[in-house]
Amino acid sequence: MSTALPLPTTPAARKNLAEFYRKTLLEDALPFWFPRALDTKHGGYLHCLNRDGAIVDTDKNVWAQGRSAWMLLTLYNTVEKNPDWLAWAESGLQFLDDHCFDTDGRMFFHVAQDGTPIRKRRYAYSESFAAIAFAAHAKATGNQRSAQRALELFQLFVHWNFTPGQMPPKDTGKRPLIGLAPRMITLVTAQEIRANLGTTPLLEEWITRCIDEIRTLFCKPDIRAVMECVNPDGSISDHFDGRTLNPGHAIEGAWFIMHEGKIRNDASLVRLGCDMLDWMWERGWDKEFGGLLYFCDVYGKPVQEYWQNMKFWWPHNEALIATALAYDLTGEEHYALKHEQVRAWSFQHFSDPQHGEWFGYLNRDGSISSTLKGSLWKSFFHHPRALWHCWQIFAQEKEI
Repeated sequence: MSTALPLPTTPAARKNLAEFYRKTLLEDALPFWFPRALDTKHGGYLHCLNRDGAIVDTDKNVWAQGRSAWMLLTLYNTVEKNPDWLAWAESGLQFLDDHCFDTDGRMFFHVAQDGTPIRKRRYAYSESFAAIAFAAHAKATGNQRSAQRALELFQLFVHWNFTPGQMPPKDTGKRPLIGLAPRMITLVTAQEIRANLGTTPLLEEWITRCIDEIRTLFCKPDIRAVMECVNPDGSISDHFDGRTLNPGHAIEGAWFIMHEGKIRNDASLVRLGCDMLDWMWERGWDKEFGGLLYFCDVYGKPVQEYWQNMKFWWPHNEALIATALAYDLTGEEHYALKHEQVRAWSFQHFSDPQHGEWFGYLNRDGSISSTLKGSLWKSFFHHPRALWHCWQIFAQEKEI
């Protein structure tokens, strides 16, 4: 699967890439996860899987229930009205409804196989992933309760993350920082709800606000960087947490913004997303071993996290989408070159021809650090989402 492919600079090469991603999604990734991940006893998904798909742990991440249901429903809505995909997705949604909400309306983060709560976190990302799943279900079925749930969960998510004093502080509050993550996830959650339910002024307002805050507070054109955390006024906090960059995360945010530029026919947003991709590719691509480093320091100082030079699966998935979309929207060949660079490296090192899917965690040199294919963090989401997006991008007929 690591064989080099021609750059998508001709219609035939685009078609070839589209077929590569379609086949990998439907014949490699999807069969690895389903139906084996379906919990036929308690509902939802068992996603902590070893190389061969054997269950390593029966606990469930609530993110994974929403994300996996969303992915299945996206396939149902865009590829084929497969009744199994719908039934598997509805198993995840039912598990969320039955077990994953606390009495205050917020959601848990980690539950046992039967839904017994294990952990609830201060931040509210479970709600955002449930929101996109319910929105996709409403699109698939016309279920108005699912549509209402999606909008309610979105409003809960933004209220919790953006209302001053609502979220319990992580520290003493003497050195307040604000993060890129809530703005990115608000942006893409609103985009997904809009795609499935139609737009509303509330969704458009949040999309605009989050892009503006990413541009003005987190993007630093003078030093060609996208910060992960900044002081409330957007200045850089010259400490470990403030200096640490996550290239893959910023590249993910870049394609969210590029996508909005495409939707709004706004060249300035496309350019902003491309700049973010360019800056963080320069900082994150490992010039010695290839692949994207997990963390780096904005000033080139040492990073405190010990896994800073490992290669995780999901940044490479996000880079696949970002480079494909950047090339599609601009026609600039260096993005096609970057796409092939990350595609060839990733499929050479992460993919498993014997059992399918991708390993999640590699050492810096690309060797396998863990045989896990699924964990409390890795599920049926980043990898299939990237395969689906790249398939859709290259399947579009385009003048070259």
